[in-house]
Amino acid sequence: MSFINILKLAYRSINRSKMRSFLTMLGIIIGVAAVIAMLAIGQGARDAVQAQISSLGTNMLIIFPGAVNQGGVRMEAGTVNRLTENDATAIKQLCPDVKYVSPVVRAGAQIIVGSQNWRTVVWGVYPNYQIIRDYQLADGAFFSDSDERGATKVCVIGQTVATNLFGQNADPVGQVIRIRNLPFKIIGLLAPKGQNAMGQDQDDIILAPFSTVQKKLLGTIYAQTIMASAYSEAGISLASAEITQLLRDRHKLSPWEDSDFTVRTQTDIANAANATSTTLTLLLASIASISLIVGGIGIMNIMLVSVTERTREIGIRMAVGARGTDVLLQFLTEALVLSFSGGFIGIILGVLASRFISSIQHWPVVIAPESIILAFVFAAAVGIFFGWYPARKASNLNPIEALRYE
Repeated sequence: MSFINILKLAYRSINRSKMRSFLTMLGIIIGVAAVIAMLAIGQGARDAVQAQISSLGTNMLIIFPGAVNQGGVRMEAGTVNRLTENDATAIKQLCPDVKYVSPVVRAGAQIIVGSQNWRTVVWGVYPNYQIIRDYQLADGAFFSDSDERGATKVCVIGQTVATNLFGQNADPVGQVIRIRNLPFKIIGLLAPKGQNAMGQDQDDIILAPFSTVQKKLLGTIYAQTIMASAYSEAGISLASAEITQLLRDRHKLSPWEDSDFTVRTQTDIANAANATSTTLTLLLASIASISLIVGGIGIMNIMLVSVTERTREIGIRMAVGARGTDVLLQFLTEALVLSFSGGFIGIILGVLASRFISSIQHWPVVIAPESIILAFVFAAAVGIFFGWYPARKASNLNPIEALRYE
Protein backbone atom coordinates (compact mmCIF):
# COMPACT_ATOMS: atom_id res chain seq x y z
CA MET A 1 0.00 0.00 0.00
CA SER A 2 1.35 3.43 -0.94
CA PHE A 3 2.12 6.03 1.69
CA ILE A 4 -0.51 8.36 0.19
CA ASN A 5 -3.21 5.76 0.72
CA ILE A 6 -1.99 5.13 4.28
CA LEU A 7 -2.13 8.90 4.93
CA LYS A 8 -5.68 9.10 3.54
CA LEU A 9 -6.78 6.22 5.75
CA ALA A 10 -5.16 7.90 8.78
CA TYR A 11 -7.03 11.18 8.18
CA ARG A 12 -10.29 9.28 7.57
CA SER A 13 -9.90 7.41 10.87
CA ILE A 14 -9.11 10.60 12.78
CA ASN A 15 -12.09 12.44 11.24
CA ARG A 16 -14.48 9.78 12.48
CA SER A 17 -14.10 11.14 16.04
CA LYS A 18 -13.12 14.77 15.69
CA MET A 19 -13.67 15.72 19.34
CA ARG A 20 -11.76 12.70 20.63
CA SER A 21 -8.92 13.44 18.22
CA PHE A 22 -8.79 17.09 19.29
CA LEU A 23 -8.71 16.20 22.98
CA THR A 24 -5.93 13.73 22.21
CA MET A 25 -3.93 16.47 20.47
CA LEU A 26 -4.55 18.95 23.27
CA GLY A 27 -1.63 17.73 25.36
CA ILE A 28 0.73 18.13 22.39
CA ILE A 29 -0.73 21.57 21.59
CA ILE A 30 -0.24 22.82 25.14
CA GLY A 31 3.21 21.27 25.41
CA VAL A 32 4.54 22.73 22.16
CA ALA A 33 3.01 26.15 22.88
CA ALA A 34 4.49 26.17 26.39
CA VAL A 35 7.96 25.15 25.18
CA ILE A 36 8.03 27.86 22.50
CA ALA A 37 6.72 30.54 24.89
CA MET A 38 9.19 29.61 27.66
CA LEU A 39 12.16 29.51 25.27
CA ALA A 40 11.10 32.85 23.75
CA ILE A 41 10.85 34.49 27.18
CA GLY A 42 14.15 32.96 28.29
CA GLN A 43 15.98 34.05 25.13
CA GLY A 44 14.47 37.51 25.38
CA ALA A 45 15.58 37.82 29.00
CA ARG A 46 19.08 36.67 28.05
CA ASP A 47 19.34 39.24 25.25
CA ALA A 48 18.04 41.97 27.57
CA VAL A 49 20.65 41.10 30.20
CA GLN A 50 23.38 41.06 27.54
CA ALA A 51 22.27 44.51 26.35
CA GLN A 52 22.38 45.80 29.92
CA ILE A 53 25.85 44.32 30.43
CA SER A 54 27.00 45.89 27.16
CA SER A 55 25.75 49.24 28.46
CA LEU A 56 28.23 48.97 31.34
CA GLY A 57 31.06 49.89 29.03
CA THR A 58 33.51 48.74 26.38
CA ASN A 59 35.92 45.83 27.14
CA MET A 60 35.70 46.85 30.78
CA LEU A 61 37.67 45.60 33.78
CA ILE A 62 36.91 46.52 37.38
CA ILE A 63 39.51 46.29 40.14
CA PHE A 64 38.07 46.06 43.66
CA PRO A 65 40.10 46.36 46.86
CA GLY A 66 39.88 43.42 49.24
CA ALA A 67 40.02 39.61 49.10
CA VAL A 68 42.90 39.55 51.60
CA ASN A 69 43.56 37.28 54.57
CA GLN A 70 43.47 38.99 57.94
CA GLY A 71 43.90 36.86 61.04
CA GLY A 72 43.24 33.74 58.99
CA VAL A 73 39.93 35.12 57.71
CA ARG A 74 39.57 35.80 53.99
CA MET A 75 37.99 39.21 53.48
CA GLU A 76 35.47 39.89 50.72
CA ALA A 77 36.17 42.23 47.81
CA GLY A 78 35.79 45.86 48.83
CA THR A 79 36.37 45.35 52.56
CA VAL A 80 40.03 46.45 52.57
CA ASN A 81 40.93 49.67 50.82
CA ARG A 82 44.44 49.49 49.42
CA LEU A 83 43.97 50.87 45.92
CA THR A 84 45.38 54.30 45.17
CA GLU A 85 45.51 56.77 42.32
CA ASN A 86 49.15 55.74 41.83
CA ASP A 87 47.97 52.16 41.19
CA ALA A 88 45.75 53.46 38.42
CA THR A 89 48.62 55.46 36.94
CA ALA A 90 50.91 52.42 37.02
CA ILE A 91 48.28 50.28 35.29
CA LYS A 92 48.00 52.83 32.48
CA GLN A 93 51.76 53.10 32.05
CA LEU A 94 52.88 49.49 32.54
CA CYS A 95 50.03 47.30 31.22
CA PRO A 96 50.33 47.26 27.40
CA ASP A 97 46.88 45.70 26.83
CA VAL A 98 45.08 48.38 28.88
CA LYS A 99 43.85 51.36 26.88
CA TYR A 100 42.05 53.55 29.43
CA VAL A 101 42.15 53.73 33.22
CA SER A 102 40.23 55.72 35.80
CA PRO A 103 40.32 55.52 39.60
CA VAL A 104 36.86 55.85 41.11
CA VAL A 105 35.53 57.21 44.40
CA ARG A 106 31.87 57.52 45.36
CA ALA A 107 30.09 59.75 47.82
CA GLY A 108 26.41 59.65 48.68
CA ALA A 109 25.04 63.17 49.03
CA GLN A 110 21.93 65.31 49.15
CA ILE A 111 21.85 67.51 46.06
CA ILE A 112 20.17 70.88 46.46
CA VAL A 113 19.14 73.46 43.89
CA GLY A 114 16.72 76.19 44.92
CA SER A 115 13.83 74.56 46.77
CA GLN A 116 14.43 71.14 45.18
CA ASN A 117 16.65 68.38 46.50
CA TRP A 118 17.53 64.82 45.51
CA ARG A 119 19.75 62.21 47.12
CA THR A 120 22.11 60.39 44.79
CA VAL A 121 25.70 59.20 44.42
CA VAL A 122 28.49 61.47 43.21
CA TRP A 123 31.21 59.61 41.36
CA GLY A 124 34.74 61.00 41.22
CA VAL A 125 36.38 59.83 38.00
CA TYR A 126 38.92 60.73 35.32
CA PRO A 127 37.65 62.23 32.04
CA ASN A 128 38.30 58.97 30.17
CA TYR A 129 35.73 57.26 32.42
CA GLN A 130 33.24 58.50 29.82
CA ILE A 131 34.93 56.29 27.22
CA ILE A 132 35.33 53.28 29.53
CA ARG A 133 31.63 53.31 30.43
CA ASP A 134 30.52 54.42 26.97
CA TYR A 135 28.57 57.40 28.29
CA GLN A 136 27.12 59.72 25.65
CA LEU A 137 26.25 63.36 26.23
CA ALA A 138 22.79 64.71 25.53
CA ASP A 139 23.96 68.29 26.09
CA GLY A 140 27.05 70.22 27.16
CA ALA A 141 30.51 68.72 27.57
CA PHE A 142 32.46 66.38 29.82
CA PHE A 143 35.04 67.80 32.23
CA SER A 144 38.64 67.87 31.06
CA ASP A 145 42.07 66.80 32.33
CA SER A 146 42.71 70.37 33.49
CA ASP A 147 39.51 70.19 35.58
CA GLU A 148 40.87 66.98 37.11
CA ARG A 149 44.28 68.44 37.87
CA GLY A 150 42.79 71.61 39.35
CA ALA A 151 40.07 69.81 41.37
CA THR A 152 37.50 72.07 39.71
CA LYS A 153 33.99 72.00 41.13
CA VAL A 154 32.19 71.01 37.93
CA CYS A 155 30.01 68.00 37.21
CA VAL A 156 28.00 66.08 34.64
CA ILE A 157 24.59 64.75 35.71
CA GLY A 158 22.33 61.91 34.59
CA GLN A 159 18.78 62.20 33.29
CA THR A 160 17.15 60.98 36.53
CA VAL A 161 18.96 63.62 38.58
CA ALA A 162 18.10 66.32 36.04
CA THR A 163 14.40 65.38 36.02
CA ASN A 164 14.10 65.36 39.81
CA LEU A 165 15.97 68.61 40.31
CA PHE A 166 14.88 70.68 37.32
CA GLY A 167 11.76 68.98 35.97
CA GLN A 168 10.98 67.14 32.77
CA ASN A 169 12.75 68.35 29.59
CA ALA A 170 14.57 71.13 31.47
CA ASP A 171 18.07 72.25 30.44
CA PRO A 172 20.33 71.97 33.51
CA VAL A 173 23.59 72.86 31.76
CA GLY A 174 25.06 76.01 33.28
CA GLN A 175 23.06 75.66 36.52
CA VAL A 176 24.76 75.50 39.92
CA ILE A 177 23.89 72.78 42.43
CA ARG A 178 25.08 72.26 45.99
CA ILE A 179 26.69 68.98 46.98
CA ARG A 180 27.43 68.81 50.72
CA ASN A 181 27.23 72.61 50.80
CA LEU A 182 29.81 72.93 48.01
CA PRO A 183 28.70 74.64 44.78
CA PHE A 184 29.18 72.61 41.59
CA LYS A 185 28.51 73.91 38.11
CA ILE A 186 26.73 71.54 35.72
CA ILE A 187 28.63 71.46 32.43
CA GLY A 188 27.02 68.42 30.82
CA LEU A 189 23.92 66.21 30.72
CA LEU A 190 24.35 62.47 30.10
CA ALA A 191 22.21 60.64 27.55
CA PRO A 192 19.85 58.05 29.07
CA LYS A 193 21.29 54.59 29.74
CA GLY A 194 18.52 52.86 31.70
CA GLN A 195 19.02 50.10 34.24
CA ASN A 196 22.09 47.89 34.39
CA ALA A 197 22.14 44.10 34.78
CA MET A 198 21.73 44.48 38.56
CA GLY A 199 18.63 46.62 38.19
CA GLN A 200 20.35 49.87 39.18
CA ASP A 201 19.39 53.13 37.49
CA GLN A 202 22.46 54.23 35.51
CA ASP A 203 20.92 57.68 35.00
CA ASP A 204 20.72 58.44 38.73
CA ILE A 205 24.31 59.63 38.85
CA ILE A 206 26.57 62.66 39.05
CA LEU A 207 30.10 62.52 37.63
CA ALA A 208 32.75 64.95 38.85
CA PRO A 209 36.57 65.11 38.66
CA PHE A 210 38.25 62.42 40.75
CA SER A 211 40.45 64.85 42.67
CA THR A 212 37.47 67.08 43.50
CA VAL A 213 35.40 64.28 45.04
CA GLN A 214 38.40 62.61 46.70
CA LYS A 215 39.77 65.73 48.37
CA LYS A 216 36.79 68.04 48.86
CA LEU A 217 33.94 65.61 49.50
CA LEU A 218 35.58 62.52 51.00
CA GLY A 219 39.00 63.61 52.28
CA THR A 220 40.61 60.25 51.51
CA ILE A 221 43.84 59.14 49.86
CA TYR A 222 42.45 55.89 48.45
CA ALA A 223 40.49 54.94 45.36
CA GLN A 224 37.46 52.79 46.05
CA THR A 225 37.76 50.99 42.71
CA ILE A 226 39.71 51.29 39.49
CA MET A 227 37.98 51.03 36.13
CA ALA A 228 39.95 50.04 33.06
CA SER A 229 39.30 49.21 29.43
CA ALA A 230 41.21 46.80 27.19
CA TYR A 231 42.06 47.57 23.58
CA SER A 232 39.83 44.75 22.35
CA GLU A 233 37.51 42.08 23.64
CA ALA A 234 40.14 39.45 22.84
CA GLY A 235 42.65 41.34 25.01
CA ILE A 236 40.49 41.43 28.16
CA SER A 237 42.03 38.28 29.66
CA LEU A 238 45.56 39.50 28.90
CA ALA A 239 44.82 42.88 30.44
CA SER A 240 43.39 41.16 33.53
CA ALA A 241 46.56 39.05 33.93
CA GLU A 242 48.80 42.11 33.48
CA ILE A 243 46.85 44.12 36.07
CA THR A 244 46.92 41.23 38.54
CA GLN A 245 50.68 40.75 38.27
CA LEU A 246 51.41 44.49 38.41
CA LEU A 247 49.30 45.11 41.52
CA ARG A 248 50.73 42.07 43.28
CA ASP A 249 54.23 43.45 42.62
CA ARG A 250 53.26 46.95 43.73
CA HIS A 251 51.61 45.65 46.91
CA LYS A 252 54.68 43.46 47.62
CA LEU A 253 52.72 40.23 47.88
CA SER A 254 54.61 36.94 48.12
CA PRO A 255 53.69 34.11 45.72
CA TRP A 256 51.90 32.22 48.52
CA GLU A 257 49.85 35.24 49.62
CA ASP A 258 46.37 35.92 48.34
CA SER A 259 45.80 39.06 46.30
CA ASP A 260 44.48 42.02 48.30
CA PHE A 261 42.34 43.03 45.33
CA THR A 262 39.87 41.43 42.92
CA VAL A 263 39.76 41.88 39.16
CA ARG A 264 36.39 41.40 37.49
CA THR A 265 35.87 41.68 33.75
CA GLN A 266 32.86 42.38 31.59
CA THR A 267 33.29 38.86 30.22
CA ASP A 268 33.00 37.40 33.74
CA ILE A 269 29.78 39.30 34.34
CA ALA A 270 28.35 38.26 30.96
CA ASN A 271 29.27 34.60 31.47
CA ALA A 272 27.69 34.53 34.93
CA ALA A 273 24.51 36.16 33.62
CA ASN A 274 24.42 33.77 30.65
CA ALA A 275 24.82 30.74 32.89
CA THR A 276 21.99 31.89 35.12
CA SER A 277 19.60 32.73 32.29
CA THR A 278 20.43 29.49 30.43
CA THR A 279 19.70 27.45 33.56
CA LEU A 280 16.38 29.23 34.09
CA THR A 281 15.42 28.83 30.43
CA LEU A 282 16.18 25.11 30.47
CA LEU A 283 14.27 24.73 33.73
CA LEU A 284 11.21 26.46 32.27
CA ALA A 285 11.44 24.46 29.03
CA SER A 286 11.81 21.20 30.97
CA ILE A 287 8.70 21.96 33.00
CA ALA A 288 6.81 22.82 29.81
CA SER A 289 8.04 19.59 28.19
CA ILE A 290 6.11 17.59 30.76
CA SER A 291 2.97 18.58 28.86
CA LEU A 292 4.43 16.91 25.76
CA ILE A 293 4.97 13.69 27.70
CA VAL A 294 1.39 13.86 28.99
CA GLY A 295 0.21 14.47 25.43
CA GLY A 296 2.20 11.46 24.23
CA ILE A 297 0.57 9.28 26.86
CA GLY A 298 -2.80 10.54 25.62
CA ILE A 299 -1.88 9.53 22.06
CA MET A 300 -0.85 6.06 23.22
CA ASN A 301 -4.07 5.68 25.18
CA ILE A 302 -6.33 6.69 22.29
CA MET A 303 -4.41 4.53 19.81
CA LEU A 304 -4.76 1.49 22.06
CA VAL A 305 -8.49 2.18 22.28
CA SER A 306 -8.58 2.56 18.50
CA VAL A 307 -6.81 -0.79 18.01
CA THR A 308 -9.37 -2.45 20.26
CA GLU A 309 -12.31 -0.80 18.49
CA ARG A 310 -11.00 -1.69 15.03
CA THR A 311 -9.82 -5.21 15.71
CA ARG A 312 -12.36 -6.70 13.29
CA GLU A 313 -11.41 -4.14 10.61
CA ILE A 314 -7.75 -5.10 11.04
CA GLY A 315 -8.66 -8.79 10.67
CA ILE A 316 -10.58 -8.15 7.44
CA ARG A 317 -7.72 -6.14 5.96
CA MET A 318 -5.17 -8.80 6.83
CA ALA A 319 -7.48 -11.52 5.49
CA VAL A 320 -7.62 -9.85 2.07
CA GLY A 321 -3.86 -9.50 1.83
CA ALA A 322 -2.68 -6.59 4.00
CA ARG A 323 0.67 -7.27 5.61
CA GLY A 324 1.55 -6.62 9.23
CA THR A 325 3.83 -3.82 8.02
CA ASP A 326 0.90 -2.08 6.32
CA VAL A 327 -1.15 -2.19 9.53
CA LEU A 328 1.81 -0.96 11.59
CA LEU A 329 2.41 1.94 9.21
CA GLN A 330 -1.27 2.88 9.22
CA PHE A 331 -1.54 3.16 13.00
CA LEU A 332 1.89 4.77 13.33
CA THR A 333 0.88 7.28 10.66
CA GLU A 334 -2.31 8.08 12.59
CA ALA A 335 -0.23 8.74 15.72
CA LEU A 336 2.13 10.98 13.73
CA VAL A 337 -0.76 12.89 12.13
CA LEU A 338 -2.20 13.56 15.59
CA SER A 339 1.21 14.62 16.86
CA PHE A 340 2.11 16.81 13.84
CA SER A 341 -1.31 18.46 13.81
CA GLY A 342 -1.04 19.21 17.52
CA GLY A 343 2.51 20.47 17.03
CA PHE A 344 1.46 22.80 14.21
CA ILE A 345 -1.39 24.29 16.23
CA GLY A 346 0.90 24.48 19.27
CA ILE A 347 3.50 26.48 17.32
CA ILE A 348 0.88 29.05 16.32
CA LEU A 349 -0.43 29.30 19.90
CA GLY A 350 3.13 29.49 21.28
CA VAL A 351 4.00 32.43 19.03
CA LEU A 352 0.72 34.19 19.87
CA ALA A 353 1.20 33.51 23.60
CA SER A 354 4.73 34.94 23.47
CA ARG A 355 3.50 38.12 21.80
CA PHE A 356 0.63 38.39 24.27
CA ILE A 357 2.93 38.01 27.30
CA SER A 358 5.30 40.58 25.82
CA SER A 359 2.52 43.12 25.27
CA ILE A 360 0.92 42.63 28.70
CA GLN A 361 3.99 42.27 30.92
CA HIS A 362 6.36 44.29 28.68
CA TRP A 363 8.89 41.45 28.80
CA PRO A 364 11.28 41.04 25.87
CA VAL A 365 10.70 37.86 23.87
CA VAL A 366 12.81 36.37 21.09
CA ILE A 367 11.22 33.58 19.07
CA ALA A 368 14.17 31.76 17.54
CA PRO A 369 13.56 29.43 14.56
CA GLU A 370 15.56 26.80 16.46
CA SER A 371 12.97 26.72 19.25
CA ILE A 372 10.15 26.12 16.73
CA ILE A 373 12.12 23.34 15.03
CA LEU A 374 12.99 21.82 18.42
CA ALA A 375 9.36 21.84 19.56
CA PHE A 376 8.17 20.32 16.27
CA VAL A 377 10.84 17.60 16.34
CA PHE A 378 9.98 16.86 19.96
CA ALA A 379 6.29 16.54 19.03
CA ALA A 380 7.19 14.14 16.20
CA ALA A 381 9.40 12.10 18.52
CA VAL A 382 6.56 11.87 21.04
CA GLY A 383 4.20 10.66 18.29
CA ILE A 384 6.63 7.98 17.13
CA PHE A 385 7.57 6.86 20.63
CA PHE A 386 4.06 6.63 22.03
CA GLY A 387 2.47 5.49 18.76
CA TRP A 388 4.86 2.60 18.16
CA TYR A 389 3.47 0.23 20.79
CA PRO A 390 -0.19 0.46 19.72
CA ALA A 391 0.84 0.17 16.04
CA ARG A 392 3.00 -2.83 16.83
CA LYS A 393 0.17 -4.42 18.77
CA ALA A 394 -2.21 -3.94 15.81
CA SER A 395 0.26 -5.43 13.32
CA ASN A 396 0.75 -8.53 15.47
CA LEU A 397 -2.95 -9.40 15.67
CA ASN A 398 -3.89 -12.88 14.45
CA PRO A 399 -6.25 -12.41 11.46
CA ILE A 400 -8.48 -15.33 12.49
CA GLU A 401 -8.78 -14.13 16.07
CA ALA A 402 -9.38 -10.59 14.84
CA LEU A 403 -12.24 -11.72 12.57
CA ARG A 404 -13.89 -13.48 15.51
CA TYR A 405 -13.68 -10.34 17.67
CA GLU A 406 -17.06 -8.84 18.55
